[in-house]
Amino acid sequence: MSSTVSFTEALAAAPVVLDGGMSNQLAAAGHDLSDELWSARLLAERPDAIAEAHLAYFEAGADVAITASYQATFEGFARRGTGRAETARLLTLSVELARRAAGQARDKGVTRPLWVAASAGPYGAMLADGSEYRGRYGLSVAELERFHRPRLEVLAAARPDVLALETVPDADEAAALLRAVRGLGVPAWLSYTVDGDRTRAGQPLEEAFAPAADADEIVAVGVNCCAPEDVEGAVATAARVTGKPVVAYPNSGETWDARARAWTGRSTLSTDRVLAWERAGARLIGGCCRVGPDVIARIGGTLRPAR
Repeated sequence: MSSTVSFTEALAAAPVVLDGGMSNQLAAAGHDLSDELWSARLLAERPDAIAEAHLAYFEAGADVAITASYQATFEGFARRGTGRAETARLLTLSVELARRAAGQARDKGVTRPLWVAASAGPYGAMLADGSEYRGRYGLSVAELERFHRPRLEVLAAARPDVLALETVPDADEAAALLRAVRGLGVPAWLSYTVDGDRTRAGQPLEEAFAPAADADEIVAVGVNCCAPEDVEGAVATAARVTGKPVVAYPNSGETWDARARAWTGRSTLSTDRVLAWERAGARLIGGCCRVGPDVIARIGGTLRPAR
């Protein structure tokens, strides 16, 4: 593990700061992410760039690095001619790169505990057609479990501190993920991408969060990759329904214009919002798309001003 303090112990002690968007940090460094594999392609081509992105967030104040495996799947790599053994190596490498960055951060004087969260994105991320923001893929819970389990087994074997089951758009896929993590021996958090008070597939959040309450493997539940305006209500619902620590890492608040292939608007992720999320029950707080190290530094300063 990354620290003598376990991840679950840390949740009980104080707020934990998550990192920000991997893709925007890599893009800011000049890397092209237009490929279907998105940042996962760099696991094979530029692993050093991924370690550098993790290090930037650790130095900015993040306690947790979320690995670059969100879009890394056996099926997705197979479309590029990559076999299962090599894909498993790349999945394992995603965890090793975050560990490497934690070691580099310590060499540079970072003394606080650091953890690694192995990212597992939804089925729709593999499709690379935006369907992770819609859900309802036409697959059964059992079929989704069979998709997720092999990747989760490889990630768990790499011994991250926690599995990040993230950007889940649909309560049916969440049910599959809750089944897929059983017996892996690694705790996990479950976070939905939401629109208002519902999942992207349209289910009420109260219903969507409820199954996580009885899942022993799930140590936190919440939302990510959504508008900052939608976080506070979702956090309060997750805390009330599950009684567990809540995770919250929204986008910046800007809007992606698919036709122009550009972000528009302005960031609405403020320190006042962060404090409101903490009061509502959030224990893991960070950012997703368009949230960089500068914002993570402000979040860390807000949650732990004496650090």
